[in-house]
Amino acid sequence: MSLLATLKDAQKEAMKAKDKPRLTAIRAALAEVKQREIDNQTTLDDAGITSVLVKLVKQRKDSFTQYTDAGREDLAQIEAGEISVLESFLPQPLSEEEVLEMIDAAIADTGAAGMQDMGKVMGMIKAKAEGRADMGKISGLIKQRLSA
Repeated sequence: MSLLATLKDAQKEAMKAKDKPRLTAIRAALAEVKQREIDNQTTLDDAGITSVLVKLVKQRKDSFTQYTDAGREDLAQIEAGEISVLESFLPQPLSEEEVLEMIDAAIADTGAAGMQDMGKVMGMIKAKAEGRADMGKISGLIKQRLSA
């Protein structure tokens, strides 16, 4: 089943269960998917929908941090709930060993010799790891490998 169908089924289940927090998060995801499809005049595949979900999770994590810093625990808990709902639709996260293996393989495949080749390596890994690992951490690991 496609990710879009999974989201729509989850939306129906949340409506039937009257689970408003879950329904709100799923509706936000579906709205963002639809907006991206309209903006790009295309239909998103699972990879595109995953990138939308990753973006939404990142936004909510930023909001969670801001609300926590401002002492608004009520709003922070809402964001935390939405994060967990959205993350449930993302693929299983990669372990650190898997990420390091991917980096080493990408460096070998691209023939990267230094920092000037970081874009090539990052591009190769992004396609495989989108939604499964924090791209910021991956970027740092690539920098370590290429500068060593």
